[in-house]
Amino acid sequence: MKTPFNRPEETPYEKFRRQHVDAKMTKKQCDTEISNRNTYKIDNSCKETNTFILSIPAKVKSICRGDGRYDENSGMTYSTATFRIIKCKLKHQGARKPRCQYEGRLLTNRIIVVKCEGQLPVIGRASADLNAHGN
Repeated sequence: MKTPFNRPEETPYEKFRRQHVDAKMTKKQCDTEISNRNTYKIDNSCKETNTFILSIPAKVKSICRGDGRYDENSGMTYSTATFRIIKCKLKHQGARKPRCQYEGRLLTNRIIVVKCEGQLPVIGRASADLNAHGN
């Protein structure tokens, strides 16, 4: 079966990894990487933001395999290690594929918050900078 983007069916983890994990990305690569990874909304409009975790997949998976703290209230798991991330923010609201242009920012010392299914991350976000909270 194919997805709306003509890719073979992805698992939720594969989609998470494709859209959010890249050990070598730089903040100047947002436009290229979002386009290459086909990271758009279902209606082909541009995502307002997309976050890339600068890590190898195994380290991100480990959040769901014992290296994370599960929060019963939210159902999310918080990484115990901190990560560097690239946050790509859309420059022109309402833009549509292929005119998605992003400004990238490198953010450091971030806790990653993920939803785990079958010990794999499937949805995620980055928390605030720990230094801003005096940690």
